[in-house]
Amino acid sequence: MIQNRERFLANVASRLSRTAVQTERPVRNWKFRPQDKTLTNKTPDELVSILRDQCRLIHTDLIETNAQDLPSVLEETVAAYDGGPLVIWQDPRYEEFGLQKQLEKWPAQGIAVHEWDASLGCDNVAIAEKANIGITFSDITLAESGTVVLFSGEGKGRSVSLLPHKYIALIPKSTIVPRMTQAAQQISKQVQEGKTIASCINFITGPSNSADIEMNLVVGVHGPVKAAYIVIEDR
Repeated sequence: MIQNRERFLANVASRLSRTAVQTERPVRNWKFRPQDKTLTNKTPDELVSILRDQCRLIHTDLIETNAQDLPSVLEETVAAYDGGPLVIWQDPRYEEFGLQKQLEKWPAQGIAVHEWDASLGCDNVAIAEKANIGITFSDITLAESGTVVLFSGEGKGRSVSLLPHKYIALIPKSTIVPRMTQAAQQISKQVQEGKTIASCINFITGPSNSADIEMNLVVGVHGPVKAAYIVIEDR
């Protein structure tokens, strides 16, 4: 529900020395909507192939596995990324995908694992900032751009994917869609159905980088300097 909409718009119009627009927004039925068709004829395996090719361009490691081998693959990836400290979400999917034993195993090996705890407030951010690796699940994954979409919320702080030195995204194959269009449609559908959606939705494409200065790509500017996507066969 939008409250005080008309009063707000009238105030903006007055500050601009204009009268508020009273006409209703016209209904537009576009004849051509290529965004609805691009890559939608691809099979799940073909989308993974597109994602793999894009990961090469965004300097991101892509690893494919199944649910049975996921714990050992994650352990190997963490070791390849120089171990802990690790920071993770408070997320039932770790248990659903059989990772709980691995998470409990790491502390015994001297690798600290911090699970985001909303009751700790900003202390979580300080811990994430000192972590070597952040690990989260991807809620939606865009094959075309190599982007993971993360729904933040209580127990799922955005700092987990933004502040550690490196980042690992766990990607159930079922979350992979062609492109931004399908992600927006999924989010819009949740809104239309009256479902509660995340207060913060992050679209993350590989390690942090910037090409804003003289068109030179610099990786690792303001976040993780390395990123890995682990695609899990769950179909």
